[in-house]
Amino acid sequence: MANYRDTGVVLRTIRLGEADRIVTILTPEHGKVRAVAKGVRKVKSRIGARLEPLTHVDMLCWRGRELDIVTQVEVVDVFRAIRSDLARLGPAMTMLEIVDQVTVDHQGSPALYTLLVRALRSLEATASPVTLAAFCLKLLMVEGVGPSVDFCTHCGREEPLVAFDAGEGGFLCHACRRGQAVSPEVVDLAKRICSGGLARALTEPEGPTVEALERIATSAVEHHLDRRLRTTRHQLTEETTPA
Repeated sequence: MANYRDTGVVLRTIRLGEADRIVTILTPEHGKVRAVAKGVRKVKSRIGARLEPLTHVDMLCWRGRELDIVTQVEVVDVFRAIRSDLARLGPAMTMLEIVDQVTVDHQGSPALYTLLVRALRSLEATASPVTLAAFCLKLLMVEGVGPSVDFCTHCGREEPLVAFDAGEGGFLCHACRRGQAVSPEVVDLAKRICSGGLARALTEPEGPTVEALERIATSAVEHHLDRRLRTTRHQLTEETTPA
């Protein structure tokens, strides 16, 4: 069929010509969609404000050869609390960048879509400092490269874990240690996130443990992507910041 309907989260936009934009949207059924939104930069555009990064939409598209065309858009959620709080906006934009980099055009990924929407809804409800680290670890699990948290990645022994190495793919015991040293608290927080204790993990307050785990989780994602992330919790790029 030439036309299709799907829901999605707008990941980024690029200007096209005088009045159009190319919009990149993650959908559950059609994967990452790149589509032209015609006339959205005009003052009288009805859908321009609905196709900004971080907006959850229901859309109707026409399938083109290289780029699809957005023909109808309805807003599901704009995540106002995230947009109005830099402490939430930074992690949210990093999650959008990660998803954009890890996905392939038109390859459906319902699990990744669900993960992103749930992470954004969680961040909208409460500004937990753990959200970004949890998202990164869960994304790696969806990708099939989640870090080991119960045993040494290198030797497989259930020894106390004292280091993390992205190249090894997880935590390491004292005998195999390399990479970044980690505290027992960091290992425990990672275990809660990866082993069904996410709700309790999200109550962890801001502090060295959360910051250390976020560095570990984002470095693991960067290793998986084989590239550095442009956005961080405290630095937003002009390209992806919502208007």
